[in-house]
Amino acid sequence: MRVRTAALVAAAVPVTVATAAVLLKAGHWELYADRHRIHLAPVARRSCPDCRGAGGRWVGGANPEMEPCGCWAERRELTLRLLPRPTVPCDEPPF
Repeated sequence: MRVRTAALVAAAVPVTVATAAVLLKAGHWELYADRHRIHLAPVARRSCPDCRGAGGRWVGGANPEMEPCGCWAERRELTLRLLPRPTVPCDEPPF
C-alpha cells in the first residue's frame, strides 16, 4: 500500500509541474520562487497589437521614454510570503 502511494505521488509531481508551466505560459505570467516568497509577475503578450511583445512603445518628444503597454502593466503582481526575511543578524551590532 505504501509503495503504491509513493509511486502515485512520484508520478503526480512531474505532471503537476508540467501543468503549472503550461498554465503560466498560457496566462503570460512569470514565476519567481525562493525560500522567502513566491512572486507572479505579468509578462507582455506577443500577440498584443500595440506593443507586439516588446512591453511598451516609445513616446517621442524632447526626452523620449518607453510607455508601458496595457497588456501587462495594468495587471496585478501577486506575492506570497513564505518565511520572514531576516533584517539584522542577532550577533552583529547594527552599525
